[in-house]
Amino acid sequence: MTEDNTAQPEASRLGTDEGLPTTAADARTRVQEQITSKFGDVNAKEVDAQVLGAALLVTSELVTNAIRHGGGLNAFDMLVTGDALFLSVADASTRLPVSVDPADRDRGRIGGFGWPLICGLARHVAITPQPHGKQITILIPLT
Repeated sequence: MTEDNTAQPEASRLGTDEGLPTTAADARTRVQEQITSKFGDVNAKEVDAQVLGAALLVTSELVTNAIRHGGGLNAFDMLVTGDALFLSVADASTRLPVSVDPADRDRGRIGGFGWPLICGLARHVAITPQPHGKQITILIPLT
């Protein structure tokens, strides 16, 4: 309850008290555990396998990019509400994510697929500059 006695939506939160994930697989496991603890059996509830897959794919891309291109993972925080996953990943780089022009892919450039994928699957994406890097926050609807 809030101060004005209105009900708040029930939420599950994981933050830095759990320690930072060391791999994308570790981050995916944490997100899946939070979603399934909130919603129960994925195939029997509001969150179906396709929605869970999108949430895990975005998690994997964000954490992989932070580790591979961002100088390491500085923060990992998520909030699972009644209908959404809010995920924030911070890294040590001030460089913004980039999309690669499809013509550059034809010239043999490797990579550049993750950011468009993240933006396509998330309902909202925000990049916040930090004193020693950046934080990317996404919202993925779960219902």
